[in-house]
Amino acid sequence: MKLINLGENNSVLNTFIAQMRDRQIQKDRLRFRTNLERVGHIFAYEISKTLAYSVKDVSTPLGVAPVSTYDTPLVVSTILRAGLPLHQGILDVFDSAETAFLAAFRKYGKGDYFKIRADYCTTPSLEGKTLILADTMLATGSSIEIAIQKLVEEGGYPSHIHLVCPIASHYAIDHLGQTLDDNTTLWVAAIDEELTSHSYIVPGLGDAGDLAFGEKL
Repeated sequence: MKLINLGENNSVLNTFIAQMRDRQIQKDRLRFRTNLERVGHIFAYEISKTLAYSVKDVSTPLGVAPVSTYDTPLVVSTILRAGLPLHQGILDVFDSAETAFLAAFRKYGKGDYFKIRADYCTTPSLEGKTLILADTMLATGSSIEIAIQKLVEEGGYPSHIHLVCPIASHYAIDHLGQTLDDNTTLWVAAIDEELTSHSYIVPGLGDAGDLAFGEKL
């Protein structure tokens, strides 16, 4: 697995991440969702540089212009519900991409023990396509790992997988680095050191789904 941390470079991306983390600014749900979408735009732009391109002739009102555009078939996927604004931001850039959705959640047992349940998956064929799987937080890596397994079971094997996870823990990165192969690229904007006993990222930003859509019962 290849790791790319866009937050290591000075750019407006870090401003959006700072606003998403700020406990006062994040009270504005619209702004939180908008920042997630703008983060998605930036990640999609960077991913676009890795795709396959060819030159096409485009007819204008005054002539023909050769333009290099991408040829890679794309499927953009997310894990409901926290990843939806990020997913939309990526789709804003890759507007002709196909889409896949998964529902995954933590099922807690005794104490701090939990397992990831994935009860819903809808996807087009992934064979020979590039899959972009977006989720706002990467805490343990278990949700992403199970999401990939579920998508492959339903849709087949993609040629490459891009994981877009703006805030990730060192633990999850190390875990996925041992379990995912070389056809996977993990894109992050910040790497946090600590996980709590409940596997929440510290300093993190809180519950992204609640911040974007309201607290759930």
